[in-house]
Amino acid sequence: MQTPDQLTVGRIAGTHGIRGEVRVRSRTDYPERRFAPGTQLLLVHPSLEERRPITVVRARPHKDFWLLQFKEWTDINQAEPFKGALLKVNREEAVEPEEDAFYLHEIIGSRVVTTEGEPVGIITEILQPGANDVWVIQKDGGGEILIPFIDDVVRRVDPSAKQVIIRWMEGLE
Repeated sequence: MQTPDQLTVGRIAGTHGIRGEVRVRSRTDYPERRFAPGTQLLLVHPSLEERRPITVVRARPHKDFWLLQFKEWTDINQAEPFKGALLKVNREEAVEPEEDAFYLHEIIGSRVVTTEGEPVGIITEILQPGANDVWVIQKDGGGEILIPFIDDVVRRVDPSAKQVIIRWMEGLE
């Protein structure tokens, strides 16, 4: 798999107030750094022909979101059209993951085997519905299965070897 040119650090979930502030669902392990005042992010939305740079003026955590104010938006009417937009950074700005950590794009295409050595399939997609990520695996024999990214199931992830070892549990199929 090819390394992406940009990494997604958040998604605009909606507006907050009338002064152009937005609620952002963080998709980064480093929100304090990514959303720090003065940081420039890339706005990606279907209504835009190309990525648009925007600058964070203010950011603070609020419930399950981050509230961000951008220099380019001073009222709700400027922010409203960009609900659902992705916030990205260039790959060169990536923070090196800590030991035993990885970026999600690094495990797409990884072979999944059980702790008993039984082949399961290939990771094709990662869903982020809420409490924990869910990995979509294309089974070797056809079809898909979904596995939760939790310690009880995912036992080892080796991005360099493109291999994931899982403990099979009742109900995964």
